Amino acid sequence: MTLEIYNTLTRKKETFSPVEKGKVKMYVCGMTVYSDAHIGHARTYFAFDVIRRYFEYKGFQVTYVQNITDVDDKIINAANQEGIGALEYSERFADRCLGDLDRLGIRRADIYPKASETIPEMIEMSQKIVDNGYGYEVDGDVYFSVEKFKDYGKLSGQKLDELKVGSCPLTGEKKHNPFDFALWKVAKPGEPSWNSPWGKGRPGWHIECSAMSKKYLGLPFDIHGGGMDLRFPHHENEIAQAEAADGVGFANYWMHIGLLTVDREKMSKSIGNIVNIKDLLKRWDAEVVRFFFAQAHYRSPPDFSENALMNAKKGLTRIHRLKEKLEALSDDKNLDEDNLTVEEKECLKIVDGFKEDFESAMDDDINTPLAVSAVFEFVNKSNKYLEVNNANGSLCKYALDVLTDIGNVLTLFQPSIVDSGSDNSNLLEKVQRIVSKYENDVEGKSIEELMDILLQVREKARKDKDWNTSDSIRNDLGEIGFEIQDTSSGPVWRKNKAL
Repeated sequence: MTLEIYNTLTRKKETFSPVEKGKVKMYVCGMTVYSDAHIGHARTYFAFDVIRRYFEYKGFQVTYVQNITDVDDKIINAANQEGIGALEYSERFADRCLGDLDRLGIRRADIYPKASETIPEMIEMSQKIVDNGYGYEVDGDVYFSVEKFKDYGKLSGQKLDELKVGSCPLTGEKKHNPFDFALWKVAKPGEPSWNSPWGKGRPGWHIECSAMSKKYLGLPFDIHGGGMDLRFPHHENEIAQAEAADGVGFANYWMHIGLLTVDREKMSKSIGNIVNIKDLLKRWDAEVVRFFFAQAHYRSPPDFSENALMNAKKGLTRIHRLKEKLEALSDDKNLDEDNLTVEEKECLKIVDGFKEDFESAMDDDINTPLAVSAVFEFVNKSNKYLEVNNANGSLCKYALDVLTDIGNVLTLFQPSIVDSGSDNSNLLEKVQRIVSKYENDVEGKSIEELMDILLQVREKARKDKDWNTSDSIRNDLGEIGFEIQDTSSGPVWRKNKAL
């Protein structure tokens, strides 16, 4: 089955056909870094991580670009309150936000361009827009004329005439039309600014994504994505800018992520129900949070709650228990399908059917809920088979490899990233005490480095058939909340409970 994705631009599912064979070029609107990352960010970037992983599973080479907005009114206001420069402030929060996503287990994009580092490209695109008759300058401010772009509204379905009937956005007297938007803003006191053909100033928000995607992916590129709330006006304006400047198509497929609710209410500062990632990870394992996200289709609005996380944890435990069982029963012999018994051939059908069901679900617009259902069906059938049949080691290894590959797409079975800072000083000391049984040099090493040492010691013990040492390491780590998992690519560790 070929991969089909829902294209917001055409409002229907379409067979995915890349610009360049075997490659996927994907741009996703990133964070405006003025505060800590929250679960709404996590929802969006988890979804695109899974989308990227599935393209890789199917053999595509993916280039994933995600911008960082580090010049913005909110950033400037927050920086002024702290009495520091806007770029210094945004750099701090960019590191914090990306670090929180790291700890949640969301893979980083390939490229993170910053607005402040792409000013020349934004100026160049703005100048093209003006030169092509789609923009105008007034007293150092430069605006895009939406009336000049005949396709304005093609992504969101918004019609300019209909918008004029309703309430108009706030506007100054400089604009020719209240819906015109800024490409360049004249410099104000206390703001970062750059030289331009129109004087010192800074770019508008929309222009950065048009310029960055063109710079790093070329035009047209394959997929542009972001939260559902960005369809209008942000993504609509991106299309208008890029196509007005260069006269070619912008992005071929538009993918939008359904907005998260919290206990059935819209996430809002006024309600006070925004949950930061760093606070969430104090109570819940990162894999549980990711598995909760995986159980909702990317276009749907999942409802976040403690009960939903608890249910996700229970389901995840079932999957891990089967994986552990398969690991224990696996051997390194090659699978000989010709010499399988009738019962073993039935088991092989279960494994291959699981793989087919997973791929069918994901090929249907990245249907992760259906893919998760396929995982649970595999768990049920495998457990029933193993209850009444002797295990074939090579067949168990084959099943384990399929489960691991599929789990990787859904972000399962990956090691946790643990912050070894002050909040985890006691945990660091506990790991140091375990490592000191086998290695003298433990001072100054992070938890990640110490865990790597333990994995190496345990692997040597297993090769030497020193099961006492191997089991001792596993048990000692289990007592402080860590779990070792033996995968087809080697052992990995994960933190399996809050500490």
